[in-house]
Amino acid sequence: MQQSLNKYRPLVAGAVIQLCIGIIYIWSIFKAPVVAHYSQYVPAESAELFSSMTYSIMLALFVVGIIVGGRWGDKKGPRPVVLTGGLMFVGGILLSAASAAFAPSAPWLLCVFYGGVAGFGVGAAYTSTISCAQKWFPDKKGFATGVIVCTFGASTVIFTPLVNYLLAQVGVSQTFLTLALIYVVVILVFVWFVKNPPEEYIKQFAVTSPALAHKKQYTPSEVLRTKQYYMLLFSMMLLTTAYFILNPRFKLLAEERNLAEAAALASVMVTGIASACGRLIAPWLSDRIGRKGVVLLLFAISIAAVLLLIIAQGYFYMVLVALVAFAFGGSAGTYPAISADYFGTKHAGVNYGLVMIGFAASALIFPTITSAVNTGGGVTSILTFIIPAIACVAGVFVTLAFRPPAEKQAQ
Repeated sequence: MQQSLNKYRPLVAGAVIQLCIGIIYIWSIFKAPVVAHYSQYVPAESAELFSSMTYSIMLALFVVGIIVGGRWGDKKGPRPVVLTGGLMFVGGILLSAASAAFAPSAPWLLCVFYGGVAGFGVGAAYTSTISCAQKWFPDKKGFATGVIVCTFGASTVIFTPLVNYLLAQVGVSQTFLTLALIYVVVILVFVWFVKNPPEEYIKQFAVTSPALAHKKQYTPSEVLRTKQYYMLLFSMMLLTTAYFILNPRFKLLAEERNLAEAAALASVMVTGIASACGRLIAPWLSDRIGRKGVVLLLFAISIAAVLLLIIAQGYFYMVLVALVAFAFGGSAGTYPAISADYFGTKHAGVNYGLVMIGFAASALIFPTITSAVNTGGGVTSILTFIIPAIACVAGVFVTLAFRPPAEKQAQ
């Protein structure tokens, strides 16, 4: 069947778009040059404050974009949402370039343009490409989700050298401008391949996989009334705790553990590679051994890694933070598939956006805890590792209670 042969087009197109929009997450690469740029025109404290706020606002608007974009995409299809979200992403980067060049005394504009406009656009495009891929691969949702979110994570690894080079050569404003011009071309080309399968394609599964074809499709309001939704939300929040607590201190920890500066920087790059691998391998594996088993495995990896990090030195440290990043990436690939399994693919965009509230809560809450337990300025507190270990143990018990709502509620 021709439609079956074409199912890889939206998958590849979505993956390429995710590769572009994933650059929003490398704010840590932009941060120091941005602070240096704005510190020429405003007090350094203000530049630092708004730079930090930009990332927090981006994370919050990213999740809002997922929910709003998912709702819109469920009604109108993924293409208009991905196009609008992609253009908002590019527009936010362009406006960031303009504000850096023409309004350097107003660093708060970065919070609006990069954090708000671009962050919202990325969220909308992110969820719509995932839900589109899942509809083309209803029998291999883990595989489809893994391919999409893997490229989102790989963006950090692929574009970091380019961004570093541009920042050193042409500065903040021109770097934003260059990236925006590259991405707008890619998005405008590939967005036309992002579309949902026709009804005829879906009907194939009524014959070959009746359970998939007749699965209850939960609306967002119905999802919010299930206990499974809250289990997924808290499980995701607890699994991502280790990464969000340790991420701000990856480089500092490497230096504390007797790694040279070059190796410390390499350890940060290794976490990007490990996260991308987790995004691909974990959902692929979940198609074979089950979603719950993979999530429990990710929790076990996180618990072992953070506890061993209490004593790890040298290159063993690098291995352990890679495992933390792998588990974090695995969560990004596995939870969308679980959400689609439990609640169906018809409203997958907005339903997964609701689950992502747990991700946003983790990203906003736990870095604050990191700062609170490391006020001394010396060696990293042991609580930095104990807290995520406890959270992951709690997450294991939540995950063990997972039961598909279809077993009791779907007819």
